[in-house]
Amino acid sequence: MRTDSSPGTLPAREHLPATAAGTPVLDVVIPVYNEEKDLRRCVLRLREHLARTFPYAFRVTIADNASTDGTPLIAAELAAGHPDVTNFRLERKGRGRALRTVWSASDAPVLAYMDVDLSTDLNALLPLVAPLISGHSDLAIGSRLSRTSRVVRGPKREFISRAYNLILRGSLQARFSDAQCGFKAIRREVAQVLLPLVEDTGWFFDTEMLVLAERAGLRIHEVPVDWVDDPDSTVHIVRTATDDLKGVWRVGRALTTGSLPLDRLARPFGDDPRDREITDVPKGLARQLVGFCVVGGLSTLFYLLLYSGFRQFGGSQAANALALLLSALANTAANRRLTFGVRGRGGAVRHQAQGLVVFAIGLALTSGSLAALNAATTSPAHSTEIAVLVVANLAATVLRFLLFRAWVFPDRRDAAPVPSPTQAHAELTTISTGDPR
Repeated sequence: MRTDSSPGTLPAREHLPATAAGTPVLDVVIPVYNEEKDLRRCVLRLREHLARTFPYAFRVTIADNASTDGTPLIAAELAAGHPDVTNFRLERKGRGRALRTVWSASDAPVLAYMDVDLSTDLNALLPLVAPLISGHSDLAIGSRLSRTSRVVRGPKREFISRAYNLILRGSLQARFSDAQCGFKAIRREVAQVLLPLVEDTGWFFDTEMLVLAERAGLRIHEVPVDWVDDPDSTVHIVRTATDDLKGVWRVGRALTTGSLPLDRLARPFGDDPRDREITDVPKGLARQLVGFCVVGGLSTLFYLLLYSGFRQFGGSQAANALALLLSALANTAANRRLTFGVRGRGGAVRHQAQGLVVFAIGLALTSGSLAALNAATTSPAHSTEIAVLVVANLAATVLRFLLFRAWVFPDRRDAAPVPSPTQAHAELTTISTGDPR
């Protein structure tokens, strides 16, 4: 996966201001490969629709993916004859490569793309980009799988599309409904940070972009579309499906290992009441408490299962110690990733070592409880042992959360380090010269 540097934390979303004529607010990219038959009709129809219905200045960009037929000539003629049409030639194929190249170079604040066959009804274009213009959303996608969408296509494509999206939901926990509809838009400042993290250059580009955006907490708006299948489509279904499954495996592995720096996509949400300062409540405490409780509940079940199993082969103290050790390792790893949002492998060994110190405290509490129980009665019932351990674990859980939050996984974002003289000089130089680095 890519780990290139990127501009950094996203700014708060704002409504785009009305601009003077000639300054495009929307740049619609049409990726093409050997589309001499449909290109002219598509561009002219799209221009006419935008001129009639879109209240802002726009641009249509033809992204030619190394076509070998008459497509480059037609694209050049359209660009020469219409000031709001541009032509971009790439010498290598790949829809993802074309979109990344053109979107990265565009100066329009809203970037979109659509397929040249115009399978999607153009009446959905303004609803697609309106949430991006208003500042409500970061990305927008057309969905053929919405309840209110009207779709005409064969059963084979319908089955493949729904099966693919089920795979995404099951493997990558995707919540968007239609990854491969050729009808999407994105705000430019989001694209500048998100695109360097997207590795695929082909048809999986859309899916990878959406999964990373969703995992980073960006807002994705879905628009139901009317869509008619193009029977002359040149997409190779089997090869595309195989490449997509490879992409699902690659992205899933990267998300599991935490190798993607998704924190670069963090965005302040401005008027979101959940982000307002609340007196005397530490930032992120509510979310961390929920995550810790969920992880703790699952860890307790895991611990009790282990204890019951180990108890069949040994004494209560040995079974408790071993079960608590294994569940503590799992608990620390889960809290590290899910509760406190620590990604990557950096500091993992130190966190586990500190977690073992917390484990030792829990072991002392639970072992002491068992010792007290055994002192009170010579042969306690198994159910009594379980009840005592549950109570002891609840007491240890409160202390564990406090230690995790304050010692093992402290939030250092609010404690800005004091810059060295060299760093301070560099920052002052950047401010005075306007260097974007």
